[in-house]
Amino acid sequence: MIDIKDRSQCTGCNACGDICPAGAITFVTDEEGFWYPKADPALCTECGQCGSVCPVTSGDGFRKNNYKEPKCYSGEHKSVDVVFSSTSGGMFSALADVMYNAGGYVGGAVHNEDFSVSHYISNDRNDLKALRRSKDLQSNAEGFYRKVRDLLDNGEKVLACGLPCQIAGLLNFLGMDYEDLITVDLVCGGVNSPKVWRKYLDYIEEINGSKIVSTENKSKEYGWRNLTQKFVFENGEEYFDTVKTSAFIKGFIGSYLYCRPSCYDCRFKGFPRAADISIGDFWGIEKHSKATDTDMGTSLILVNSKKGEAYFDKVRKRINCEEAKLEWAVDGNPSLIKPVPVISDKRAEFFSDLDKMRFDELVGKYDVPGAGQKKRSSFRRTLHYVKYIATVTRLHPSSLFNSVRYSGLGNLLKGRGIVCGTNCRLNIDRSAKLEFEGILTLGRKDMFRRSKAESKLFIGKNAKLTVKGDFAIDPNNDIEIFDNAELIIHGGRSGYSDANTGLTIVCGQRIEIMADVGIGRNVTIRDTNGTTHFINTAGYRPSRPVVIGEKAWLCESCTVMQGVKIGRSAVVGACSLVTKSVPDHAMVSGVPAEVVQNDIIWKM
Repeated sequence: MIDIKDRSQCTGCNACGDICPAGAITFVTDEEGFWYPKADPALCTECGQCGSVCPVTSGDGFRKNNYKEPKCYSGEHKSVDVVFSSTSGGMFSALADVMYNAGGYVGGAVHNEDFSVSHYISNDRNDLKALRRSKDLQSNAEGFYRKVRDLLDNGEKVLACGLPCQIAGLLNFLGMDYEDLITVDLVCGGVNSPKVWRKYLDYIEEINGSKIVSTENKSKEYGWRNLTQKFVFENGEEYFDTVKTSAFIKGFIGSYLYCRPSCYDCRFKGFPRAADISIGDFWGIEKHSKATDTDMGTSLILVNSKKGEAYFDKVRKRINCEEAKLEWAVDGNPSLIKPVPVISDKRAEFFSDLDKMRFDELVGKYDVPGAGQKKRSSFRRTLHYVKYIATVTRLHPSSLFNSVRYSGLGNLLKGRGIVCGTNCRLNIDRSAKLEFEGILTLGRKDMFRRSKAESKLFIGKNAKLTVKGDFAIDPNNDIEIFDNAELIIHGGRSGYSDANTGLTIVCGQRIEIMADVGIGRNVTIRDTNGTTHFINTAGYRPSRPVVIGEKAWLCESCTVMQGVKIGRSAVVGACSLVTKSVPDHAMVSGVPAEVVQNDIIWKM
C-alpha cells in the first residue's frame, strides 16, 4: 500500500492512481497546493502495482531503449502564426500535426475553466490551441494514463506530451513498448504550486479590476525573452506581465520558492531521456547559430530514440532546423542535467503567509536581499544612469546643463527627468509643470557624430508635461506643448517605448501616449489646427484630445489628427492620414486611413 512519508519522493504524476485496480487511491492536496496519493486501507488489496509504476521508486527502466546521447537540433516552425502562438519555436505544433494527419490522438496539458491545469487527449485538431504553450505549474494527469492505454490497445496512434516524470510514469504504467506511441517530454525547470498560481491570478484580477477570461504564457508580443504572461479580462482590457514586472516569475525563477518538493531532488535529469523526443526553449542559441535572431522563439529538439528519429523525419518539412551541439543545449538549459536549486530557506514561512498577504507583497517579503546587496544594487542603478547620461549627452556642456536644469541631478540619478542629446533646444516657460516618473530622452542617438539635427521642446505658459515611464526620441524632432495644454507620455511599462527620427508633436489641448508605443520615422501627432484657424462647418473644434493606445505602432510618415484614439496594439500603416479613431488590434492604412485588417497581433 502506497504511503508517502517524504514528500520529496513523490512527483504527483498520478500514475499510481490510474494503475490501482481496486480504486483505493485518491489524491489529497496539502497546504502548499500539491496533491499526494492516499490509499484507503479498506479497499487496498496489497497488489503492489502502485509501487511498480512509481517513476521515483521503480528504477530507470523507462530509459533503457533510448540513446545515451540524443541528437540535438534547433528549430522554428515555418508558419509565423504558429510561432506567435507557441511558447518557443512551435515544435509541439509540428509534432502534433503529423499525428493528427495520421488520424492519431494528441495528449498534453490544458488550462481548465478556472485556469488550473490537467492532462487531456483527443484526435481533434481544434484542441491544439489549448494544448500548446507551457503552463508552468503542476498538471493533474488523473485518468490520462488509462485513456492512453485504451487507445493504444484499440489500435490507435498516440502522441503523449508531458513532463519527464509524467512520461516515466506513463511508460511504467503501460509496461510495454507500443509501436504506435510517440512520447514527448519537456525541458523542465520545476513545476509550481497550483495554489500559488491561483493566488497570482487573484492578484492580477485585483490590480486590473476585472475577471480573467484568458491567459497566455510567454506571449510573443513583447518578445520571446521577456517571458510575458498575457491576460485578457471580462471588461475587454489586456495586461502584460513581463520578466521585469512579474511577481510570479520573481518567486519562481528568482528564488524557486514554490516548486514541488520533488523538483529539488529530481530523478529525471541527464541522459538518456525518458521520452522519444524532448522539446523546450533553446536559450542561448543566438551565441552559436548564424540564423537571424528575431526574438520570436527557437525550439530545442532532442531526438532520444530510434522511434523518435523516424517520427522527427516526418516533421522536418514543417520546420526550419539546424543540427546543434548538445553542450549548447545544456549550457542554455542547465535544468536538462540539474534539479532546481534550493535558494531560500523561508519556504515554510512563505506558505504560512500565502493566505494572509497580497501576492506581490508576499513574494517581495521572501525575496529581499541583504543590506549589503541593497547598497550594491542602488549603486549599480546610479552607475547605470550616470553612464546613460554620459552616452546621450556626450558630456556636451549645454546638454548636461539643460538635463540638470530641468530635471535636477538627484532626479536624474534615480531615473527621472529629461536627458538631452547634443543639439537640443529647450524653451520651457517658468509656469510650466514638469512631472517625471521616468526618463524622456531627446536626441537619443545620432549615427553622424557631427550632425546638426536638432531636438526641440517647447512648453508654454501653464502647460504640463508628464512622463510616467522611459521614452526615447531620436534627433530631428519637434515637440510643442502650447499654453495650458498637456502632454502625457507613459513610456515603457512592460516593454519599451521610443520614437524614430523626425517625430512632430503639436499639442494644443491634451495628447496622451500610452505605454509601450512604437513610433517610426517622420510621424506627426497633433490635436489642434491652431487657435486662429476655423472651418465653417457644424461641430468644428480647432482642438480635440488625442490618445495613442497601449502598444500601438505608428509606422513611417503617418499623421494622427485631432480627436483620434488609436486602439490598443493597433498598427497605423506608413504614410497614412488618421482622421477617425482606430479599434483595438486593427491595422489601418490610406488617406484617409481605413481598417484593412482586424485582430492584429505583433511583436515589439
